[in-house]
Amino acid sequence: MPKSKRIKNNFLCYNILTWNINLATFIKINAMNFFKTHAATLIISIAVIVTGYILGHSYLSKGKPDPVISVTGLGEQSFDSDLIVWRANFSRNNMELKQAYADLNNDVKRVKSYLMSKGISEDEIVFEAADIQKMFHTEYDGDGNEIGSYFTGYNLTQSLKVRSKKVDTVEKTSREVSQLIDAGIELNSNAPEYYYTKLAELKIKMIEEATKDAYDRAQKIAENAGGALGGLKTADMGVFQITAENSSEDYSWGGSFNTSSRRKTANITMRLEYKID
Repeated sequence: MPKSKRIKNNFLCYNILTWNINLATFIKINAMNFFKTHAATLIISIAVIVTGYILGHSYLSKGKPDPVISVTGLGEQSFDSDLIVWRANFSRNNMELKQAYADLNNDVKRVKSYLMSKGISEDEIVFEAADIQKMFHTEYDGDGNEIGSYFTGYNLTQSLKVRSKKVDTVEKTSREVSQLIDAGIELNSNAPEYYYTKLAELKIKMIEEATKDAYDRAQKIAENAGGALGGLKTADMGVFQITAENSSEDYSWGGSFNTSSRRKTANITMRLEYKID
């Protein structure tokens, strides 16, 4: 190649290289100036785009609650009452209040002696204050009009209560009051009431049982649905119910508490809500 032509080509390459370098420098300088001038605007724009994405995703997810399983477990226990309360009363009538009191006090001693002879302790027997009533007889004429009344005497009623853990003894005694009646004491006996003194411990045990029952149910439902049981969301305890064993007693909204049966059944429910993974 002629020397003059080679020099011309080298000069052209040098000019192109120089132009490219200048162009790159120009772009770099202008980009830096643009960024410095509009940095705040760019940051705000990016923030707006990110926020818009988050809000849009939240909106699309709105109304789609996390899947949950709600189950109710039952805890049930049958037990024998360990406390009995028996109430009774007897009365005396007399025209003289003093004599009525004397007769009543004599009956109190006889009743107390009788109960203790049956195995009931003195500290298990409570005699309440006597109730005093003045008795009157009203007379009517042939047309049914009241024509007068006159005093017939005092009526004194004595109430007693036996509270004991000797359930068999008191229960049997309450059925044998005819012996007192034969002795001249008109004892009116009420049906015994039965209670359980370990309800707090029983309730804790039943809550554990109801909770486990609910968990097992939820676990089974999740497995059958092809999912996995997640964490517990909520737990609500139902009302404590005590009814006679094997009875058809209705449950009460506020909880029932049977006292007429010695053998009872207590139950409670637990409502649990689990997440589904």
